[in-house]
Amino acid sequence: MPRVLSVNVGRPVQIAARRGRPLMSAIRKAPVEGRVRVEGVNVAGDRQADLRVHGGPDKAVYAYASEDIAWWAAELGRELAPGAFGENLTTEGVDVTGAVIGERWRIGTVELEVSQPRLPCSKLGIRFEDLKMVRRFGEASRPGAYLRIVTEGELGAGDEIEILSRPAHGVTVALVSDAILLDDSLRGLAASAPELAESLAAPLREQAA
Repeated sequence: MPRVLSVNVGRPVQIAARRGRPLMSAIRKAPVEGRVRVEGVNVAGDRQADLRVHGGPDKAVYAYASEDIAWWAAELGRELAPGAFGENLTTEGVDVTGAVIGERWRIGTVELEVSQPRLPCSKLGIRFEDLKMVRRFGEASRPGAYLRIVTEGELGAGDEIEILSRPAHGVTVALVSDAILLDDSLRGLAASAPELAESLAAPLREQAA
């Protein structure tokens, strides 16, 4: 049964210094127990440091598969705990990277819609103490999925993930990630998904024209 293994939250803390100024991030997340409220543009208890590039309606919830975490653990030769990639939902039994843009999930009383892939930034490299991790993450085509909140509610670890609907266009989060980071020829196809976050769709349309 597809399910949530853990719900993870975090608040901005200093993870490094840049040009003499603290670099803040909430990428370090930890599991929380019990039912967790999901509303507005956040999971309760979770915040983002730089709202120019993180958070907002199209990046309200980030999901990453435990199967992908296990792949990375083998690849990196180290143990990785839930929340290692800064995800709010660590999942099991659902193909997060293969999720179709616009796909809808019900978890507990919450309904979510897949909106875009995660694109790596330098904070991921700092999190793993290896700046090469940013490039490796993109090349691995295991981006995980950002989801927008369709129906507010509560969810918790152990909840089933029910796939309510899946658009027929077939554009996956992995394809969008690859179009941006690896293969220019995919940009037109990636931009064709009507549910794709406009912040990604608009530049993809321009670049594909």
